[in-house]
Amino acid sequence: MSAQPVITVQPQFSVAQQPGHWQTGMMDCCSDCGVCLCGAFCYPCLSCQVAGDMNECFLCGSTVAMRTLYRTKYNIPGSIMGDYCAVWWCTPCAVCQLKRDINRRREMGIFW
Repeated sequence: MSAQPVITVQPQFSVAQQPGHWQTGMMDCCSDCGVCLCGAFCYPCLSCQVAGDMNECFLCGSTVAMRTLYRTKYNIPGSIMGDYCAVWWCTPCAVCQLKRDINRRREMGIFW
């Protein structure tokens, strides 16, 4: 009888994710005035829309965790501290940016 070879190393398949980017800047309100008007005059509604788009609790739309989750999902460079600063100093702008990004990725067919 001949001995069967023992495989000790399995071939691996990995796909390196390319760094992503935000579709719009934090202060890029003119790119989608509807989102910015909603953020300015009915911020809680916009926050709920973002949370709903991401299948999260309606209270989570404007949190640092939501922004970090989104950034991580799309491999957008940044840090939790950067997310914290964006949400702390300009919450409506941060949520508007997130909503614009969701809308653009949805139009491109790449929104999860």
